[in-house]
Amino acid sequence: MNFKQSFILALKSLSASKMRAFLTMLGIIIGIAAVIILVSLVNGFKASLVNEFESLGANLVNVNINSRGSNRTVDVDDMYEYVDENDEILYISPTVNISGTVKIGTETLSSTSITGVGEDYDKIKSYEMQQGRFIQYMDVERRQKNCVVGSYIAKEYFNSNALGQTFKINGNQFTIVGVVEEQGDSTEGSADDMIILPYTLARSISRMGRVSSYTLYVADGDNIDAVIQQTKDFLFGIFGNENAYRVSAIAQMMDMLDELTGKLTLILVGIAGISLLVGGIGIMNIMLVSVTERTREIGIRKSIGAKRWDIMSQFVVEAATTSAVGGVLGIILGIVVSAVVCKLLSMPVVISTMSVIVAFSVSAAIGVLFGYMPANKAAKLNPIEALRYD
Repeated sequence: MNFKQSFILALKSLSASKMRAFLTMLGIIIGIAAVIILVSLVNGFKASLVNEFESLGANLVNVNINSRGSNRTVDVDDMYEYVDENDEILYISPTVNISGTVKIGTETLSSTSITGVGEDYDKIKSYEMQQGRFIQYMDVERRQKNCVVGSYIAKEYFNSNALGQTFKINGNQFTIVGVVEEQGDSTEGSADDMIILPYTLARSISRMGRVSSYTLYVADGDNIDAVIQQTKDFLFGIFGNENAYRVSAIAQMMDMLDELTGKLTLILVGIAGISLLVGGIGIMNIMLVSVTERTREIGIRKSIGAKRWDIMSQFVVEAATTSAVGGVLGIILGIVVSAVVCKLLSMPVVISTMSVIVAFSVSAAIGVLFGYMPANKAAKLNPIEALRYD
């Protein structure tokens, strides 16, 4: 009996007892579906985070200075001079985050972010202007009380006509000279609920002695690691102490994310693999029962010339077919459930082709592995004793 005949016979055996075949496959179906669902959810979560990180800027390097207790320091001019001498860095902006009371008319804003920046910050963050202009060099140099607001503030408090309007931060009156295009969903607390002003003015309002945070924009993302090391070397040359500063990048966080999600995927797939083991044991048990039920059939086949290999291949193919059909059903179930769950969680639907291929291969391999023992038992039956079996 060749493989094709064994396969056709296996399909007939499955169709003859559909409920029994389904229950036999159930462990495989659940196991394969669980693997695909978990891998898809991890990939979807990873893709969602990557999108968030990329929106923050994959080419950005953040520098934080913490030189407390040291008589050495780095001022804004030093950082600008460093950037001017480094061809791999296109832009730099000091960043000063301040907490203050924002009053627009009689309204007091509580969730609005207030950031002091340089004139190149819009290029660093890839901002497009919905109205007006961004902070300019003269605003920074003269500490002019001009500012840029997010689309939420413009729409919510100025009826989308914010240019030239004024409001107060800690009692200081500012004039709106620009509105940034929508970054999030224009809701309270979102990326559009923001106020941007010259860092020189922000430093004065917050009463900070010096700027301690800078954002660098690297021309080529592949040079992020080199720029980080160059910046560390520059700062170490000034402070002589690695604890006096911190240089980091979104790209490094993405590398850590890849490593973390990779480990998480292995753990979850390992847990889901337990279901496949249970499914394999279920197939083996059913095949042992099948061998017992078909003992006379085996005896008849042997008596008319079937060889040991013919008997063994028949039962191995049957077990593999049962497992493979269960694998196909599990793949379909896994893809459907993954798509539904990812949509409900507002995550990208990322079905890994490799996980589907591996899942199907594993399901077929489980059938062969766990079908070998029953097949071997059937092949070893004595034809005379098998014919006498009632």
